[in-house]
Amino acid sequence: MEQAIKINGFINDIVWGPWMLCFLVGTGIYLTILLGAPQLRYFGIFWKEVFGRKNKTNAAAPQDKSISSFAAMATAMAATVGTGNIAGVATAMHLGGPGAMIWMLVSAFFGMCTKFSEVTLAVNFRERDKHGDWRGGTMYILEHAAHQKWLAVIFAVFTILASFGIGYAVQANSTAEGLNMAFGLDQLYCGIGLSICVALVIVGGLKSLSTVTTLLVPLMAVFYILGSLIVLGQNAAAIPGAIAMAVKGAFSDPMALPGALAGWSVRMAVTKGIARGVFSNEAGLGSAPMVHATANVDNPVRQGLYGLFEVFMDTIVICSMTALVVLSTGSLTGQPELTGAQLSLYAFETGLGAYGKYILSISLALFAFTTILGWYWYAETAGVYLFGVGFKPVIKIICITLVFLGCAGDKLLGGEAGSFLNNVWDFADTANGLMAIPNLIGLLLLSGTLRKLVTDFDKKRLGGEINL
Repeated sequence: MEQAIKINGFINDIVWGPWMLCFLVGTGIYLTILLGAPQLRYFGIFWKEVFGRKNKTNAAAPQDKSISSFAAMATAMAATVGTGNIAGVATAMHLGGPGAMIWMLVSAFFGMCTKFSEVTLAVNFRERDKHGDWRGGTMYILEHAAHQKWLAVIFAVFTILASFGIGYAVQANSTAEGLNMAFGLDQLYCGIGLSICVALVIVGGLKSLSTVTTLLVPLMAVFYILGSLIVLGQNAAAIPGAIAMAVKGAFSDPMALPGALAGWSVRMAVTKGIARGVFSNEAGLGSAPMVHATANVDNPVRQGLYGLFEVFMDTIVICSMTALVVLSTGSLTGQPELTGAQLSLYAFETGLGAYGKYILSISLALFAFTTILGWYWYAETAGVYLFGVGFKPVIKIICITLVFLGCAGDKLLGGEAGSFLNNVWDFADTANGLMAIPNLIGLLLLSGTLRKLVTDFDKKRLGGEINL
């Protein structure tokens, strides 16, 4: 096990290191240029599409197992809007300084185009399984469009492995932690209750899952944003200084360290900021397209618009809220020993007193719970691709078991629980990063096809064949 941990650490340093981050952001830059900056050209259009279209179900036939475009996006956001938006942002700034916030936003800007591209291709090359459910995503793109089945299989394996920690155990632990902080609930009871809730949702399949996420995701996002705005309103005078601190930290060392140390400080801001942006919105990792592919939509590029909104809301809005709350309350410099959820918690308590604890704890629990639901669908899609529809019950059992262990591990495993969760997280984190390699290869191989789809969409949109 020790040797496996060392090997995993070595691989993790590569997949989340500078070269891989350059590959991720570089692909986003290339696609932005190739497609004419859709994150800018379609900015007004994707807002209108997400909130303005009256018939989001496109009159799906009764036998059609697809879901609405909005429901698909909500389910994808359930997975992306998670504990990383709270604890991860705080950790990035703890390690990389205030400048990490700026680089997080830079990666999100180009990540919007990457997510747009992933979703568009996933819808274009989707297919139905033997139960009639839509299946799509990187593995289907790689096999049927890029003719690289070996890469498709590798991607599917990494997806299942990543779900163990990113999707289940660690998220469940965060849910239990949030409920314990706010209401003092016992972790064992949290494990039982959460396992039952997850089981009741996933047993109903995609329809049940999307119904729950469509209700919860907007609610939890508004709840967290309003709480953040209240804190920022109380500290409005400090916001300009916080932004100036972030900008300065992004390009120079705010601590005025000498020589090479100053360069190291800026490098940490860049790498931690970009890594947090990528990890938060999952642009380039190939996860979200697996649920976007289930949307009942008339054009693949139309669904891609929802991918643009997804990254914008996840990182540019929600993550920025967390960063500004931490900076404007002075928590980053006032409590340098704190990191992760504890740093965010301190910031909210500084701004709102005891109410801040409840807002953050409830948000943490909701974010983590919905992430479990979103990642369940990713694991099921990968499992069906590899082993067929008969593998779905196995994925359900694994999910429910790891959710319970994530919550109640301390009660069942004692002192070993922390080590178990850390190891699960580390291996899952590596698998999550490795998902990006075959996904980005697929995007680059099919960039010409992608451009044709976007050009055709623009032609039909301007010609009135597609109403937006």
